[in-house]
Amino acid sequence: MQLFAASTDDLETNTRFAAELGIGYPILADPDKKGAEAMGVPTHLGYPNRWTLYAGKDGKLLAIEKKVDPRAHGEQVTKKLAELGIARKTK
Repeated sequence: MQLFAASTDDLETNTRFAAELGIGYPILADPDKKGAEAMGVPTHLGYPNRWTLYAGKDGKLLAIEKKVDPRAHGEQVTKKLAELGIARKTK
């Protein structure tokens, strides 16, 4: 399984944010919003909505979570991965 995030902030801002939070996965920079537009993510006041997209190993889209709650998103992701039959990563 590969986990990453994408943001319309620039690379420097995303790198600093990830370091401040100790995030152990990359945050891709999409400052021109072309990636968000290509994925059909609608914008509100010029900022893309927070969506989580789940893709299989073959790159095909498996699911989209459109109601992301930042406070409980880890639990949302864990639940969705289980629903999709994607095994938890073991240490």
